[in-house]
Amino acid sequence: QVQLVESGGGLVQPGGSLRLSCAASGSIFRLYILGWYRQAPGKQRELVATMSSGGTTNYADSVKGRFTISRDNAKNTVYLQMNSLKLEDTAVYYCNAHIASINTWGQGTQVTVSS
Repeated sequence: QVQLVESGGGLVQPGGSLRLSCAASGSIFRLYILGWYRQAPGKQRELVATMSSGGTTNYADSVKGRFTISRDNAKNTVYLQMNSLKLEDTAVYYCNAHIASINTWGQGTQVTVSS
């Protein structure tokens, strides 16, 4: 089963950028549907972006045009490039890998947007 480790979170000013990375173990990484989700204090976890094994992407309306999900199957890594960050993007961001009945989460990385 795949294991996921996120990195790249931090504190950034509004309008700034961050890139999150999620490194995965496992030999069939290329077959997984990969995603980024986030959870703000007092709110439910919500989808940010997903990418299928074939490269099809899906984004939440709130991040379209600002965030980009990508994957490097050779490095077993999925990325989330976040530009034009807003205060409301503050949350813990979680990486997810899904295939068949397997659904795995990373431990999360904090992103704080503040002036």
